[in-house]
Formats: sequence, C-alpha cells, structure tokens
Amino acid sequence: MRYQVTAKQENSNMCFVCGFENPFGLHASFYELDNGELMGIFKPGEEHQGYPGRLHGGISSTILDETIGRAIMIEHDRIWGVTLEIHVRYRKPVPIGKEIHVLGRIEKDTHRGFQGSGEILLKDGRVAVEAQGKYLKMPFDQITEAEAEGLDWKVTSSDHDPEVIEIG
Repeated sequence: MRYQVTAKQENSNMCFVCGFENPFGLHASFYELDNGELMGIFKPGEEHQGYPGRLHGGISSTILDETIGRAIMIEHDRIWGVTLEIHVRYRKPVPIGKEIHVLGRIEKDTHRGFQGSGEILLKDGRVAVEAQGKYLKMPFDQITEAEAEGLDWKVTSSDHDPEVIEIG
C-alpha cells in the first residue's frame, strides 16, 4: 500500500497521544492522505507495553480512537470528534520499539456526528487491531474551558515527515 501525504495535522503539547512534551505520551504524528484517510504514526516504548514486548490493548484502543476522531478534521476544520462509543477487535499483537501505522477514515458524516473506522497496521500491512466508533462533532470551546492557545496547538514539522507512506 502506498499513500501520498497531502497535509500534516496539528499536535498539542501535553496530549497523551500527540503531545510531544508529554513524557509518557505516544508522540504520534498525523498525516492526511490523498485518498481522504488519516494516517497516524508513532513508536511505542517500553512504558506503553502490556505483556513484555507488546503494546497494551488499552493503548491500541486509544490510538485508534484518536485517529478516527481526528479524521473528521480533514473535511471540517476546527471540529473535534468526542467519542460516544468505540468497538475494538484485537487480531495480532502490536510490537513496541517499532514504528506503527494507524489508518482512520470517516464512513458516515451527519450534521451532529459521524461514524468512522480504523486499523493498526503491522509493517507487512496485516491488520493487528481494528475499530469502529461513533463521535459527536464539537468545537473546542464546547469541550473544555481551557484555551486552545494554551495547548500550543500547531503543526510541528520535522525532517522525518514523509511525503509518501508505504506499508507492506
């Protein structure tokens, strides 16, 4: 599978999933793709394991939830997905210490909410974990009293940002 990157999404400073300043976080980056899907990329460390050498199942659910919930921002700038429900199916163990790819997409978009799905893909392209979720669309100021500016919400570019992502 070969994906062309069309844009990089913003990161926050202390978010567990995307916060580069969170010492316990996943430090994930999210890329919008030419097929309308969203790709999350992260490298889980030992602090993210359940069984030795394996990503904790709750963390797998977390990264899928974030990826599906963010996919709405491809079409709706400044609208966030608030999780109503998520169903996760675990198929194969996810290794730690290796780059992991998470793919998410929107399947149904209505006035108030959306539904989406996603997968954690192993290096060879096999699906390790899959999820489907339902989300409520909300602007940031209705989710929290915190100021968006205080989150340092911005695109953080690096020399490692891909133009093309290949899996399998």
